Amino acid sequence: MNPFTPGFGVTPPLLVGREHEIDDFRVALQEGIGAIERITLVTGLRGTGKTVMLNAYEDVAKSEGWVVLSETAGRGVLNRLTHTAVPEALRMLEPNQTQSRITGLSVGGGFGAQRQVKELNEPEPNFRSRMNQLLDAMSPETGVLITIDEIHRDDDIELLGSTLQHLRREGRHVAFVAAGLPSMVQDLLASTHASTFLRRADRRHLGSVSEDDVRQALRVPISHGDRTISDHALSAAVAGTQGYPFMIQLVGQQAWRAAHGEHEISSDHVERGVAQAQRKIGQLVHAPAMADLSPTDRSFLIAMADDAQGPSRMADIAARLGVNSSYAGQYRMRLIDAEVIEPAGYGKVEFTIPYLRQYLREHATADLRHF
Repeated sequence: MNPFTPGFGVTPPLLVGREHEIDDFRVALQEGIGAIERITLVTGLRGTGKTVMLNAYEDVAKSEGWVVLSETAGRGVLNRLTHTAVPEALRMLEPNQTQSRITGLSVGGGFGAQRQVKELNEPEPNFRSRMNQLLDAMSPETGVLITIDEIHRDDDIELLGSTLQHLRREGRHVAFVAAGLPSMVQDLLASTHASTFLRRADRRHLGSVSEDDVRQALRVPISHGDRTISDHALSAAVAGTQGYPFMIQLVGQQAWRAAHGEHEISSDHVERGVAQAQRKIGQLVHAPAMADLSPTDRSFLIAMADDAQGPSRMADIAARLGVNSSYAGQYRMRLIDAEVIEPAGYGKVEFTIPYLRQYLREHATADLRHF
């Protein structure tokens, strides 16, 4: 079987370059309620492994005996946690829970009463009461981790943050890890309703992986798959990934396929694998990233891509767009905040996503709004 797993959210055979984050989180669960890393926001561009990191955090929590509640942000997330996720966790902890109610009368061979008993002023269960119920059923040394993927500004998320803040103040063992695009997390934290709980969260930004880590992430799965790869081919594969986590899995997968069952993955196999991986990343990362941007943002990027190699000069970009430097500078800041580009020296910018320049040069049409 091909050992590489480029599917989004699928944990790779060897997770590299994230050991520090994982170790910090494990220590935080062991240390106690005041540990900063118990509340963490993970950010990064598409393909940097945000969902994979959530998987890793969940595995750490489970290994420490914690209950994990995993959700994706969106309409009704608080309702799903309150009425589905927490009750399911309670059933796992207390499988023999029963509830008896008297619901009517029966006569025959004696008088029997069946009635439903409900306490006066009994509150309807909400997320906070459900969480307290779950925590009461657990060992006092353990707690509950809630993970939220694709986090963005949402009333449910803001209420969730406020509730978790109350639980922490009450000395409850709760942890919260959410992952999202940098722009989405920034928008959430900028909201006037965002709780202090979220603003004070530990921030972990996922970027590129070092060459040594990439080399290990490619070589070890190939070896475990009973194949070999030459040093020259491995170096070419490492270079082809540009340290981008998603590309590590793509290049590995495509080079393995190109070998067609041969025992050794050669430089030729890697060359074909990298070329195919470049096409795949265009479909799976570049196209969705461009769809999130405004037409003017895309025009700016296409003007950058007119340079066969980077970095690009802001003066050239403004001239190509037919705008003044101040106007171009506004979009420069927008795209830097979105982490699509980055400063590359005085008056210069560069793409942050591997192979985005090539994708734009191949796919941009005369109508700058379409790809």
